[in-house]
Order: sequence, then structure tokens, then C-alpha cells
Amino acid sequence: MADIVPQPGDCDKISLMSKTVILGTAGHIDHGKSSLVRVLTGIDPDRLKEEKERGITIELGFARLSLPSGTLAGIVDVPGHERFVRTMVAGAAGVDIVLLVVAADEGVMPQTREHLDICRLLAVRHGIVVLNKCDKADGEWMDLQEEEIRTLVRGTFLEGAPIVRVSAATGQGLPDLVAALDRIAAGIPGKDSSDLFRLPVDRSFSMKGFGTVVTGTLIGGTVATGEEVAILPGGTVAKVRGLQVHGGPVERSTAGTRTAVNLQGVEKESAPRGSVLCRPGTFTPTKSAEVFVEYLPLVPKPLRHRGQVSFH
Repeated sequence: MADIVPQPGDCDKISLMSKTVILGTAGHIDHGKSSLVRVLTGIDPDRLKEEKERGITIELGFARLSLPSGTLAGIVDVPGHERFVRTMVAGAAGVDIVLLVVAADEGVMPQTREHLDICRLLAVRHGIVVLNKCDKADGEWMDLQEEEIRTLVRGTFLEGAPIVRVSAATGQGLPDLVAALDRIAAGIPGKDSSDLFRLPVDRSFSMKGFGTVVTGTLIGGTVATGEEVAILPGGTVAKVRGLQVHGGPVERSTAGTRTAVNLQGVEKESAPRGSVLCRPGTFTPTKSAEVFVEYLPLVPKPLRHRGQVSFH
């Protein structure tokens, strides 16, 4: 039941880690998000045959990185293609630090802007801009790209954030990127484990010998094996058969961790991506809500009275 594939010898150290953060990628298709994760962690986040054949990320990918300070970063790698924005939103929820990846040879592209908007609307507060593929551009061109990036992020949570030049292909700049990540992670407070338990599901599957497994970022409270959880909005109640955090089995998982939950007595269809695990009786689904909408300039269609909209 592996959400994130363990690295040799790391499982025994998971319980000793004093701090965990969730790191998410963002950026345009083919700007090197998955390649960057692969070279940082040694884990290929692209799991599907189609992803490897087409060279693009379709589903969420997961990995982890031990930072020099001892902080463990769980990594969520998201698709860059515009057709998979719904998947990107699912992966970005609960992210502490975003790596906005921009290819040095192409610069800012449509999904660069869209992913930045999504992260901002999801209240991501910390991040780094990664100018990737620096082996394919000269210094003067990269200076121009940095200026465009600074213009793009002005007024957002990334204003003043580090812009780190790297090459996933050659390894250039990777130590600087890891050091920048470690500095930012040090300033992120731990999650509130006394809060109500909530785990938005970003992946759901059946595993032979285990049954239904869901994964997500535990954004509040704690969960332990043997406890009952409700699956909203359907309301199905299931028992927690087992837990894994960053690839290692645990008896209890706390807020701020990537968590895989083995659910007993339910099919995966009862806990699809987009559902939420919580304590029975603590939350109630609703059919109506009063909301404030920020309409983005890039949206091609106007918002009309009594019009239909999709929520992700």
C-alpha cells in the first residue's frame, strides 16, 4: 500500500522526523516538472504507461525529499496540460511550498499563468520559481526571462521569492534549489493536530490483498488505525484498516503529512478523488453556499446570472 515509494532505510526514520512539509510543482506542460522531481529524489513520479509513452504527466505523481535540516518534504507532481486542470487543482490543495517551474528556453506560457492563479486562489503562501532547462539558454536570454517572471508574480505570494536557475538534465543549480527549499521550510509552522480531522482524497484505487486505498494530504487533526471515518459527500462510514506515511506503515498520522488510508468495507467508487475523509458527524454536505468569486482575466467566457459552473 504505497502512496510514495520509500527510499532504502528511510522508513525507520519517518517517525523520528520532527517536521514535514508538502511541496507541489506547478507550471506549463513539458517545462520539466517531473524531470526535476526525478533528479531531486530518484523517484519517477510518472507511473502510467501512457505518461511514459507521451512524455507528459496525466495523473498526480508522488515522491519525497529529505532536506539537509532533517525536514521531510512530501512532493506532489501535477500535470501541466490544460486538459488536466482538475487533476492539478486536486494535487495543489494542501501544498505548503510550490515550485513554479518555467523552462528557460520558452519562458512564461499559458499554464504558467493559470497554475499561478490556482495556487494563489488556494491560499498557497510560499514558493520558489525554478528557471529550468538553463542548459538550453544563454545568460542574456535568462535575464530577460527572469524579468518577465518578476512582472508575472508581482502582487502575488511569489513576489520577492527566489528565482533559482537549474537544469534537471545536467544537475546545474540543484544544490542551490535544495538549500532554498530548506530555508523556506524552516519558516513554515507545523499543522494543528488538535483541529478536526480532514483528508481530501486526491487518489483512490483498489490493491490486491488490501482493498480500497485512498491518498491525500492530511490538512487537519489526526487519524489512527481502527478508527471509523466518514466519506463525504456520500456519507459512507468505513473503518481504517491501515495507514502509511511517505511509504512507511504507521499506527497514527498527523496533520501536514501525505497519508495513504486503507479503508475496510467500501469500494473505491465510494471514495473517489474529490471526496473528503472526516470523523463521522463532524461535517455535513450542503447543496447551497454563498461565495465570493474572483473572476480571472484569462477566463474566455463571461459569468452569467443563473449560469452553470463547475467546482473542483
